[in-house]
Formats: sequence, C-alpha cells, structure tokens
Amino acid sequence: MIQATEHLYIVRDERILNGEPIIKGTRTPVRAIVETWRMGIAPEEIPKGLPHLSLAQIFDALSYYSDHQDEINAHIERNRIPDDLIDPLVRDV
Repeated sequence: MIQATEHLYIVRDERILNGEPIIKGTRTPVRAIVETWRMGIAPEEIPKGLPHLSLAQIFDALSYYSDHQDEINAHIERNRIPDDLIDPLVRDV
C-alpha cells in the first residue's frame, strides 16, 4: 500500500525497501539522492546520473531530507557498507 507524505513526490510503500521514503513512481530512495548530493554533486547535475528523475523530484527529495534528517540519516547508516568489507583497491580510490 502506497502512503503519501507531505511532499508531492515522496511516498512510502511497504513493498519497496520496507517502507523507506522513495521517489513516487520509482524504487529510488530519498537517501540515494541525499548521498549523491553529499558527495558534492549539485542537485541540477543529479538527473544526469539518474535520468529517470526530474529536477523537481530531486529538490523535493532534498526538501524531505531537510524536514526528516534523523530518519534519512538512519536509513543511510543502516545501508552503509562497513569499511572492513570494502576492498582496499576500491576504498582508496
């Protein structure tokens, strides 16, 4: 069942990522947008790597993050790969 949020493009669907906030009509979690933005990618550049998303969806995801930082940070941490599991050749790039 899809659950709307107070943000136009952000929904929750218990069948997708256990109800983690996603971009409506996709399986793209808000955390993916936030992590990309935190790497220094400007919001206007994010659709180049995720062409199925519009700029409005990107900005709404960042707005959702601004309103729900603790929740999204918890999702990011829960999905983080521990450093000891990352091959040093990849980690040191």
